[in-house]
Amino acid sequence: MDILELESFLPYRLYRLADAVSREFSKVYKDRHGLTRPEWRTLSGLGQRGTMSATELGEQSAMHKTKVSRAVAELERRRWLVRTADENDRRVEHLALTKAGLAAYREMVPLAKAFERELLAKLSNGEQVAIKTALAALEGRSE
Repeated sequence: MDILELESFLPYRLYRLADAVSREFSKVYKDRHGLTRPEWRTLSGLGQRGTMSATELGEQSAMHKTKVSRAVAELERRRWLVRTADENDRRVEHLALTKAGLAAYREMVPLAKAFERELLAKLSNGEQVAIKTALAALEGRSE
């Protein structure tokens, strides 16, 4: 019988690595603002792209709609996010950060970039190029 060694199976290794890195970075925004991972992804998605619908946020952040909905509700409760109904389709809401939400996002950007630099510093220049190229290839695009 053929056995799959999970520990060396690339999809499993990628998942474990992504989860470990995400958990490590979550300490930064949890300590700073008490945010959950879905709340951070929502904040950063809106900070990056401006106004988005919940559906667009879910697609951009790879989150299930219930997680997006809870994150949106919490950021709205904090007054970091506002919802505006679409003029043509009342089922659609446009989400945007408030001044307070944008301030929190802008405070987090340098911390996120510093975290990424520290992560990449563990690799040589050649390894950094290789991982970026490999990730782009696996994602189906050129780097």
